[in-house]
Amino acid sequence: ICFAFQYLHPSADTFSFQMATMETDSTAQRDLKLSKTEKKLLRKQIKARQTLLRHEGVECVSHATQSLVIANGGLGNGVSRHQLFRVVEKCGSVETLLMLPNKPYSFVKYGTIEESKEAYDTLNGKEIKLDDTSQNITLYLNFVEKVPWEHMMPTTLPPGLMVVEELVSPEEEGRLLESIDWTGAQKSLKHRRVKHFGYEFRYDNNNVDKDKPLPGGIPDICQSLFETCMKLGYIKHKPDQLTVNQYEPGQGIPPHIDTHSAFEDEIISLSLGAEIVMDFKHPDCRTVAVMLPRRSLLVMTGESRYVWSHGITPRKFDVIQASEGQKVGTITPDTGDLTLSRRGTRTSFTFRKVRRSPCNCAYPSVCDSQHSQQKEAAPSFPCSVGEASKLEEEYVHKVYEEIAAHFSSTRHSPWPRIVEFLQTLPKGAVVADIGCGNGKYLGINKDLFMIGCDRSTKLVEICGEKRFETFVCDALSVPIRSGICDACISIAVIHHFSTAERRLATLHELVRLLRPGGTALIYVWAMEQEYNKQKSKYLKTKRANNGSSASQEMNSKLPVHTNRTDFHSQDLLVPWHLKGCTKMKEERVESQQLPSRAEGSHRDSPVLHRYYHVFCEGELEAACKTLDHIRIQESYYDQGNWCVVLEKE
Repeated sequence: ICFAFQYLHPSADTFSFQMATMETDSTAQRDLKLSKTEKKLLRKQIKARQTLLRHEGVECVSHATQSLVIANGGLGNGVSRHQLFRVVEKCGSVETLLMLPNKPYSFVKYGTIEESKEAYDTLNGKEIKLDDTSQNITLYLNFVEKVPWEHMMPTTLPPGLMVVEELVSPEEEGRLLESIDWTGAQKSLKHRRVKHFGYEFRYDNNNVDKDKPLPGGIPDICQSLFETCMKLGYIKHKPDQLTVNQYEPGQGIPPHIDTHSAFEDEIISLSLGAEIVMDFKHPDCRTVAVMLPRRSLLVMTGESRYVWSHGITPRKFDVIQASEGQKVGTITPDTGDLTLSRRGTRTSFTFRKVRRSPCNCAYPSVCDSQHSQQKEAAPSFPCSVGEASKLEEEYVHKVYEEIAAHFSSTRHSPWPRIVEFLQTLPKGAVVADIGCGNGKYLGINKDLFMIGCDRSTKLVEICGEKRFETFVCDALSVPIRSGICDACISIAVIHHFSTAERRLATLHELVRLLRPGGTALIYVWAMEQEYNKQKSKYLKTKRANNGSSASQEMNSKLPVHTNRTDFHSQDLLVPWHLKGCTKMKEERVESQQLPSRAEGSHRDSPVLHRYYHVFCEGELEAACKTLDHIRIQESYYDQGNWCVVLEKE
């Protein structure tokens, strides 16, 4: 069987040769005869290799090493550590098996290169059936020199968060669960069953009607629990509101922060029936996964209650520690000790104390009580260079620094026309991506020498993690010698400059970098989001519940745009709803009370505003025509953007 399978795909040594010949486009590759099945497998391996580099910064190599990356063999695919280890250990001595949370791939390191080659030859293209499901997946393996995430810093609980194990006995758990009559539930939500006591929590305004208590109050069976919690110092106030949620496997609750003005500081939640992993997220995109064991009590006070959002991802399996030692607290980033655990039916009893006066917490920038009392600075259209610079600093530079990780997580699919432009450039061309963001286009064409720059330090750091050549600078002054670039791209950058003079200056800077005959591709956001009777992707995308503008909250002279709608002004502020990000940042971003914030309306995330000047038809082309020694090769509309390709004469 092993021999028959090896016949169907290239061996490790053959693959090394094939990859080398592919990369050099040699004649030998064209002469290499492969079967149809072998060609299909090779294409899948190459696609996996390209995807890992582009989206994850994982670089595969063409020669055999001790380490392999296993595409499709990750916790994110539903493959458990136990199942994958059973597969890979058949090929030799496994030194390390690293499985990352929510990632569709893993890393395995063997004792010798020969064992790694054996795994490559035996497991490449192997189909396995996932435990506990009928789904089949196919594994694709590539060699790697360096394995990322081998050494990750341990996480700690958010400040003010506590998990108390075994607060109630199994007998008490049973009585509490039996006390809930679900036939009288006030709500049957899409993702869970819910029942309220004391006061009904209103999901339309994320608050309670303090003048309309529910009859019956909180069940008497909870009184002994209150006494225990007050005696042990977990709460200072006796709760008067209870929300009971029941989650079946696959159900969850979106990330949220309990409204400041609705409840007092301490919030406690009892987990019954099954364990669960709850995700906590800071506005600066730090994330902490916390294991809540069965019969444990979660206590949230201070920063963990007021600043960090908490939620449960809807899924049927949780990523947990594989070792038996840790059953409570944070799920550590030790990728050598993570596996999957099937969820059970969990019922949570969450107790709160209704607040009777405005919240006066130490976090005014995220407090709805204090935010409603604040008068924010009113940004207006700039009348001078100084005002323009200040506007861009507040509503572009600072905002992108704060949203960098979340922004990067939403920017992963290259736009086809830009890819086409880069693919048609000659081999060895020097290309500068001015305003490169997270480096989405820097790895598109391996035959180019690409460098990128961006005004955001944090976005440049993300590019560095992907091993791209990038640096921090302003698009108005790029520290690159004149006339050395064969091509430049400026994608979704120039529309962030707040005056016509500054937008024209960025175009001058692009042309300065080009050699004679060099070309530049420029994209800007279009005023016309419906063109030739076709709506742009921006308009077609369904608005989220929090997609509305914050114009009610910001007394702004610049209008605040309502997301996913037509533009009604060329100069405006566009809301960005900052959510928890998958990329964990080690450095903490200090929470600053910027006038570009408007957090009060969204309990799960602050709202920040970015300045835009959206371009009318012909505006970008007309600006380019004022430049000396250039000719416009092409001008076109692409999914809500005006685009120009210009050539330096």
